[in-house]
Amino acid sequence: MPTFRLKKDQASLLVVDIQERLCGAMERDALDRMLNRTNAAIEGARALELPIIVTEQYPKGLGPTHSLVKMRLGSYSAVEKIDFTACVPDVASRLGERKQVIIVGMETHVCVFQTVRDLAEKGFTPLLCADAVMSRNPEDRRVGLEMCREAGAHIITVEAALFDLLGCAGTPEFKKVSAAVR
Repeated sequence: MPTFRLKKDQASLLVVDIQERLCGAMERDALDRMLNRTNAAIEGARALELPIIVTEQYPKGLGPTHSLVKMRLGSYSAVEKIDFTACVPDVASRLGERKQVIIVGMETHVCVFQTVRDLAEKGFTPLLCADAVMSRNPEDRRVGLEMCREAGAHIITVEAALFDLLGCAGTPEFKKVSAAVR
């Protein structure tokens, strides 16, 4: 697999289906960790002025985006979908020419995997934050990560992605990102 370098002018953050009712089915400690890392990704993306795209899978049934994530997002407009993949036309149009897609969300083995596969097939570079994705079952998460790698995702962490985007310390963005990942 070729090496990669994240670039601010090429990257976007995609938040996949982190919804209230779905979160209610997750193991509490794992959910808290995932929400913490997701919020760090959002804060870092905001500090770096990256586009942030949010999807919601059938919000009538699974509810809106989790309230703790909403607080970090501020003003946003979620892409509602019924397809498992988040690589739907509205998301693709919001990504535009940005080909590097940093992905957080749930569930790893269903919506996240299908999103990774479809993004890779469409010529995007999916970068999956392993510390900010989850499934109800740890085995589904583990296998989902493997499936994502096989489908073309680079498996990274939120902190690795943000510091790769920064490239150096000593900037106002560095201070904001450092605070976000603490």
